[in-house]
Amino acid sequence: MQRIDAHQHFWIFDPVRDSWISEHMAAIRRDFLPGDLAPLLKENKMDGCIAVQADQSLEETDFLLKLASKNSFIKGVVGWTDLKSPLLEQTLRQYKGQAMLKGFRHILQGETDLKSFLADGSFEQGVATVLNGGYTYDLLVYHHQIEDILPLVDRLCRQQDCRLVLDHIGKPDLKAGQLQDWQNNILRLAAHKAVYCKVSGLVTEADWNHWKADDLRAALDTVLEAFGPERLMFGSDWPVCLLAVSYGKWVALLTEYFAPLSKQQKEEIFGGNAARFYGIEI
Repeated sequence: MQRIDAHQHFWIFDPVRDSWISEHMAAIRRDFLPGDLAPLLKENKMDGCIAVQADQSLEETDFLLKLASKNSFIKGVVGWTDLKSPLLEQTLRQYKGQAMLKGFRHILQGETDLKSFLADGSFEQGVATVLNGGYTYDLLVYHHQIEDILPLVDRLCRQQDCRLVLDHIGKPDLKAGQLQDWQNNILRLAAHKAVYCKVSGLVTEADWNHWKADDLRAALDTVLEAFGPERLMFGSDWPVCLLAVSYGKWVALLTEYFAPLSKQQKEEIFGGNAARFYGIEI
């Protein structure tokens, strides 16, 4: 079975467009392209990856699709489109035939008033449209925003073709160690069998310079119990992970954590689930 990194990014660094990469993130204030990732995948016995949008533009989607067309280890792209746009269906028609485009994501964590953003229902209709079109949708929210998206997820999961995945296990507050509300909301999300979870992005929610593996255990235990091995996906969140951990160390940490599971369960987490979710041939 192929080993797949279900979540990583590429970019040509632009200090204006990529203003979220602040001065104290010096480690990632540069270009990151397939040539940088390929040797890391090889070293860690990964067969491929899913390239996920980092900028909210159609240019970003096209950029990732172009990279995928030239690099066979990119197994799929999670792009961006304006899900509130009345022209959404027209835009999706333009991408018809782009087999590498597997799904879409909006950076919901960046919405300062998420309730207001979701209130008129247009975003929900947009997500429903892409799901009905055979695409997936990645949910990116902070721990304190999960409660705001629960009604949205409840309604979306009523439709037949629902495939949702929670990025970075919902960004729990590992620095403060305040996990109770997050844990309760994770259980509510996981009750929907159409919702998967990416085991990625944890170290950047902890203390970048002083975190320990034990700091992550309660969060990992929570998602393993809630989603089970059949709905978890390994993700590196490379290159963002480099703020706190190397690619190889992250792979090693999760390999050790999941070691007690069966061979088949580990294969599912490290590739099989991503292949099934994103429709990748294995």
